[in-house]
Amino acid sequence: MEPFIKHFKDISYKDMSSVGGKNASLGEMYNQLNPEGIQVPDGYATTSAAYWHFLEQNELKQQLTDILSGLDTNDFHNLSDIGKQARELILNAQFPEDIREAIEEGYTYLKSEYGEDISLAVRSSATAEDLPTASFAGQLETYLNVSGLQNLYKACHHSYASLFTDRAIKYRVDNEFEHMQVALSVGVQTMVRSDKACSGVMFTLDPDTGFENAVVISGSWGLGENVVQGAVNTDEFVVFKPTLDKAKQPIISRKLGSKAKTMVYADKSEGELLSPTDAIVNLDTPVERQEQFVLQDDEVVQLAKWGKRIEEHYDQPMDIEWAKDGLNGELYIVQARPETVQSQHKDEAFFTEYTLKEEGKVLCSGIGLSNRIVSGTARVLHSPAESDKLQEGEVLVTRKTDPDWDPILKKASAIITEQGGRTSHAAIVAREVGAVAVLGTDDATKTVRDGQEVTVSTAGGETGYVYEGKLDWDEKKTDMSKLWKPKTKAMLILGDPEQAFKYSFLPNDGVGLMRMEFIINNSIQIHPMALKHFEKVESKEAREKIEQLTHHYPNKADYFVDKLAEATGIIAAAFYPKDVIVRMSDFKSNEYANLIGGRQFEPDEANPMIGLRGASRYYHRLYQEGFELECRAMKKVREEMGLTNVKLMIPFCRTVEEGKKVIDLLADYGLKRGENELEVYVMVEIPSNALLAEEFAEHFDGFSIGSNDLTQLTLGADRDSGLLSDIFSPFDQAVQQLIVMTLQKAKKTGTKVGLCGQAPSDYPRFAAFLVEHGIDSISFNPDAFFKGLENMLEAEKQMQ
Repeated sequence: MEPFIKHFKDISYKDMSSVGGKNASLGEMYNQLNPEGIQVPDGYATTSAAYWHFLEQNELKQQLTDILSGLDTNDFHNLSDIGKQARELILNAQFPEDIREAIEEGYTYLKSEYGEDISLAVRSSATAEDLPTASFAGQLETYLNVSGLQNLYKACHHSYASLFTDRAIKYRVDNEFEHMQVALSVGVQTMVRSDKACSGVMFTLDPDTGFENAVVISGSWGLGENVVQGAVNTDEFVVFKPTLDKAKQPIISRKLGSKAKTMVYADKSEGELLSPTDAIVNLDTPVERQEQFVLQDDEVVQLAKWGKRIEEHYDQPMDIEWAKDGLNGELYIVQARPETVQSQHKDEAFFTEYTLKEEGKVLCSGIGLSNRIVSGTARVLHSPAESDKLQEGEVLVTRKTDPDWDPILKKASAIITEQGGRTSHAAIVAREVGAVAVLGTDDATKTVRDGQEVTVSTAGGETGYVYEGKLDWDEKKTDMSKLWKPKTKAMLILGDPEQAFKYSFLPNDGVGLMRMEFIINNSIQIHPMALKHFEKVESKEAREKIEQLTHHYPNKADYFVDKLAEATGIIAAAFYPKDVIVRMSDFKSNEYANLIGGRQFEPDEANPMIGLRGASRYYHRLYQEGFELECRAMKKVREEMGLTNVKLMIPFCRTVEEGKKVIDLLADYGLKRGENELEVYVMVEIPSNALLAEEFAEHFDGFSIGSNDLTQLTLGADRDSGLLSDIFSPFDQAVQQLIVMTLQKAKKTGTKVGLCGQAPSDYPRFAAFLVEHGIDSISFNPDAFFKGLENMLEAEKQMQ
């Protein structure tokens, strides 16, 4: 006969049918990974044999079957009543003495090992739980900070009843589990005092896109329930797995969350077992704590290494809960389950792009999930008790969700919350049920009216928007399994790190042009010289904005370096180990002036298009210190993050002598061409670049033809002038001669040549012209990538 309890040291993943997925995973990690330094709190679990014995001793099985047979499985109108009857039946039953004795045996063992005054976490684990196709996340109850044997008995008894919460009953029906074939195991584990420190969630892939080379860690102060339920906007860290064991700093992104609440244990009387909701209290987080990251960098890296090792052990992506003990300062893994969305539902053959065709009034915005667009009637609900108001396909708007919402979330086409992050309960369930989600909006229940028609778009990156009314949009679906890759490299033009993981799934050869100015404009917003010389900034408004954006940085120049490095790092990681060619900033002086604090550091030029821009700017006294900050960021990406696939590109380099100056300046700032595999490219966008291509090739590793500027400067025609549109053409004979000249001279010197621009996707014959003359790569904007690919393939076919 199977025993009524098993100690973690005697449990492995093979015991899932006996102790449920959660406890089997804890036992597996305690035995296999604890010896490697991955700390898992010790404990034991009651077995399914104990649960069946409990039902048998109290003759409950038939009674439960009868109660559950009355459930309306069409609209679940009586779910609440059925659940209440089932729970009361269990709680009114006697807890058998032999089960009590087994629980006491485990309790006595833990006291002997960890001290008389131990407090315990009591977690429910269903035997059908945490299977690869069903997460059961949050379906059952957890009792924290349980002390004393009598309270432990009560917690175990209540855990049995939690198998029949409304949400657990509905979940089993939805997933076609037979109620009387699912048993419950109770995990009893020594407490990690995260109420005095912090806790959170870790995914061993990006949970939104399925990008497998990232570990995503989120956390907040206090107990982890705030993170799981989405009650706070968390800190988030992204760590790059391939360089995790060798890079000085493999963290490629840090985002500070507001963490407005800290969950701690409520005061309780001696000998009292509080319900899960009464046992905790949410306090306002002091402002100084909100402004701090919950983890130090070394702790983030330690967790990421643990996550990677756990993923390797289970041979699949994992969803992991971690906690830090405020008493001893140690980190622990308190739960690990298979990731159940990307690993199961990802259709890699198809790539779907959604594009809004019209603009609308933005009602609210937040963290966007799923890269889609939907529209529908908004239903503003304040509690699950109002669930009957939500109709199939409507947009649920609420403050936050928790597992009590699960029975109705399948109805929603979109889920909008005021609280929560990418690893919250709302995020997990939204991915699982296939709903679009916009989370952490702060004000959705105030800005969206109940019954209002809305459009929800998460197609533009990490930020999702809720628009007034039903807007029109396009959907373009491409079957990538049917695409051939051309011999000529097909690369991307990118500047938005929020889209990088998503676009990494395109059949690409890397990034031929990463626009640094997009990152400066959107992620940084401040002129680098205004950060380097903040004390000289005259505008009061600019000073206030700079103080607001950089208040975490004692040295304001570090803000520029870190932000630029992390945004670049995300893009470089997304395409690693393929080349990511980063063009150093290519703003014109009037564009630099529009950055915060920029106007006083920029000259007033009559013709900025051919003024102080590109290479000339980098060694000029007006900007050289700003260029140094750009170089510090690139050095950090390559040397600290270990992303040596980043190559650099110099724009608008007028003369060979100027090229040499910039190459020397790069070396002065620690970016020496040829060292640590560093390659430096130059843009071919001025006729002098083509005419002297062999001379430029002595100082650069590659060329990238900028067809727009090259056409403009060859013909003397403003590319933005509608009056000259008949003249401005990439098919002009002079322009094409310069391109051919560049390609021919590059072949002589063995220099790689690419082209970045719209023309090869807009004009099949321009793509054919480039392919025919032997270009090495063509880079496209993501929205033109498939058309460009098609044009390249057709061109290669014609040549054959």
